[in-house]
Amino acid sequence: MSDISSHNAVKKIDKGGILDSIIALPHQVDAAFREVSKIEIPEQYSQAKNIVVTGMGGSALGGRIIDALTLGTIRAPLEIFTEPTLPKYVNRNTLVIASSYSGNTAETLSALEDAIDKKAMVFGICTGGKMEEILKKKKLPAYVFTPNANPSNQPRMGLGYSITAVATVLSKLKFIDFTHSDFVGVIRLMGELMADFGPDSPNDKNSAKSLALKLKDKIPVIIASEHLVGAGHAFKNQLNENSKTFSLLFDIPEMNHHLLEGLKNPALAKKFLYFLLLESDLYSAEIKKRYPVSLDVIEQNGVGASVYKLQSDTKLQQVYELLVLGSFVSLYLAVLYDIDPTPIPWVDYFKSKL
Repeated sequence: MSDISSHNAVKKIDKGGILDSIIALPHQVDAAFREVSKIEIPEQYSQAKNIVVTGMGGSALGGRIIDALTLGTIRAPLEIFTEPTLPKYVNRNTLVIASSYSGNTAETLSALEDAIDKKAMVFGICTGGKMEEILKKKKLPAYVFTPNANPSNQPRMGLGYSITAVATVLSKLKFIDFTHSDFVGVIRLMGELMADFGPDSPNDKNSAKSLALKLKDKIPVIIASEHLVGAGHAFKNQLNENSKTFSLLFDIPEMNHHLLEGLKNPALAKKFLYFLLLESDLYSAEIKKRYPVSLDVIEQNGVGASVYKLQSDTKLQQVYELLVLGSFVSLYLAVLYDIDPTPIPWVDYFKSKL
């Protein structure tokens, strides 16, 4: 088991720069907000009747996170699609945000062409590739960014760009209400979290390190609700890709209606499952009261569990807090397994066989 007690110790295992990308997350947020704010988007886009975000893997996470964050407040229905074709109801009244970090994701390019054929209002997010070519040819608005603040160049580590880009586009179009001051607060918070969760923070005072140590040799089960479900999805994905760890995500209240009865068998599973319940004072009262009862049932079944309570003041800040926490936990867990978190050999193998 490798050492996670310092920056130098982590970098001995982290050859591909995942730590550097985590540290740069506030710069990703700053760049995306400033750059997207300057993009001219046609006025008619603000009249869309529904919104579709299409993307795969890490490129879809920005949409997932904003979907959960703005549920109940966004002024038009928002859906996430990770398929090569879009639903039949997509039409000229639909805003389609197509997101592909590389700009070459086959499924997203197919969905983009489908959106264009359906005469939808299209906005693209990418770093270049074929998507940029298509968007330029069709003279469609886009955020084509240079990912200077993502030295690992892994799409999953560029979430500061994708989350903030989607949020800023929708704010510009008046579908949601995030402002410049909101993102100033997010950037300030993320800077503080880098000190709290970073590798030079002592293990016994660092929540990210403590959680990574608890999750080693376990199957993490992430539990989240309401505005944090999308960020919980990102946490799970980063455990998969960075830590090379099987992980699950469930939401309260849904899990209370089935999962609690699934903790009995097989008995061997109790040894490996480890629940992480993500609590928040910003959850609704109905949801908050379910967390201690859920924890009680989990522990009565002999399954390990921890609670992390989000500390930030707003729902937007809590989403980014969880992004930073999950990123560090996944990095530290990879190091504890003596694994460089950057390479994704099985995903690459799969793509090579298609």
